[in-house]
Amino acid sequence: MNAPEATGRFEADEVDAWFGTKQVLRKVNLLIPERRITAVIGPSGCGKSTFIRCLNRMHELVPGARITGRIRLDGENIYAPEVDPVLLRRRVGMVFQKPNPFPTMSIRDNVLSGLRLTGALDRSRAEAIAEQALRGAALWDEVKDRLGEPGIGLSGGQQQRLCIARTLAVSPEVVLMDEPCSALDPIATARIEDLLSELKARYTIVIVTHNMQQAARVSDRTAFFLTGELIEVAETDTLFTSPTDRRTEDYITGKFG
Repeated sequence: MNAPEATGRFEADEVDAWFGTKQVLRKVNLLIPERRITAVIGPSGCGKSTFIRCLNRMHELVPGARITGRIRLDGENIYAPEVDPVLLRRRVGMVFQKPNPFPTMSIRDNVLSGLRLTGALDRSRAEAIAEQALRGAALWDEVKDRLGEPGIGLSGGQQQRLCIARTLAVSPEVVLMDEPCSALDPIATARIEDLLSELKARYTIVIVTHNMQQAARVSDRTAFFLTGELIEVAETDTLFTSPTDRRTEDYITGKFG
């Protein structure tokens, strides 16, 4: 008897996506397992970022953008008419390539901003929520005496961890990260990578990265995209040592990209 298929937090089924008349994803089928780190790799313009933006319905915010196919979260079609995109984005948080703390807000208010925007902040628990999120982002010890200071005054690596804390504060089930270390120095990158290994015990994580060494270090599974198609997905060690598709091998050995 075959082993049962891994339980998927997300399932993408025949997903196509467009910007206007330009098709950027083609028939993507991908299972994203729960509480593991899935890395999405591929050359620039291959559809990596578009794909993860489809997972929390940010793709549809671009004028002229559209998607077909199905994406299920815990079996529910996230594009069904009854699904509220705002509530979905609480369940599926996003950390962007460039740290983007709100410049006029304090560290504390940055962390709590997502809850305030959705009207879900319990003011009696605000301090506890902020502390918990900052601890979750491995930032609490560095900022606990500076919570009223502007978030923009932190270093680049600290700002990115502040953005992670802001994402964690809304208690998501899934955390999407779009090249979260590309603007950071090696020391800050190492801190984020260490943090990822801790977070996967509680969250499903999908990380887009152009850095194949990073994908090899942090992820459990890796998906390789090329010209809008999912070429191959496998356990990370398998994909990097024994890829089944020649295009995957050519990319990871540096023949193009």
